[in-house]
Amino acid sequence: MNSITWADFEKVAMHVGTIIKVEDFAEAKKPAYKIWVDFGAEIGIKKTSAQVTFHYTKQDLLGLQIVGVINFEPKQIANFISEFLLTGFADENGNIVITTVQKPTPNGSRLM
Repeated sequence: MNSITWADFEKVAMHVGTIIKVEDFAEAKKPAYKIWVDFGAEIGIKKTSAQVTFHYTKQDLLGLQIVGVINFEPKQIANFISEFLLTGFADENGNIVITTVQKPTPNGSRLM
């Protein structure tokens, strides 16, 4: 594994936000949702697509606080522009488990 400096780490803007809207993403190659997240007044609402349909229903996701990388370049996925990366870890079968916070945290708070 390559080491990075603290300055390298500081370039990655990981913030907490609350999922406010979820839609099916029928146009995606693999099962996915379109997800909108409120990252607070300073950052605003950003959208992404995520292949998290195995562990989560749309109803499960609404109101969930997640950790997102918000300073990636926008990426087009099918007919949708993804504005941030929803973080998570693969389980033993490769299905994504979303990174969340244990206690309510103000939207927009940055990972320290």
